[in-house]
Amino acid sequence: MEEAETTVSENTSNEEASSAGRWVAVATSDAVQEGAALEVIAGDQVLAIFRNSGVLYALDGMCAHQGGPIAQGEVANGCVTCPWHGWQYELNSGIQTINRQPLQRTFPVREIDGRIEVQL
Repeated sequence: MEEAETTVSENTSNEEASSAGRWVAVATSDAVQEGAALEVIAGDQVLAIFRNSGVLYALDGMCAHQGGPIAQGEVANGCVTCPWHGWQYELNSGIQTINRQPLQRTFPVREIDGRIEVQL
């Protein structure tokens, strides 16, 4: 029997890790292709799930600036640009690239047994 492959993104802060919650399945693995994003609802959260350079990232799906749809943004150089007003965030940390503040919440994300899960 094959061992299940698990990949966990390292995009969590100590604060988030200490308040760790439950893992919730949000999509199948093939729903998020390389360079693409998917908007999902998990619990009461709108999330944007990205696959960039083979790594999964999960961010708050609503831009911290004015609530734009982050999953519809363009990804380049490890950052996503909100399609509404051009605010950019680092995928791994949620840091806004101009003011260097962690404005976009990130969530632990993993891929296991053909599904993508986030920790709420």
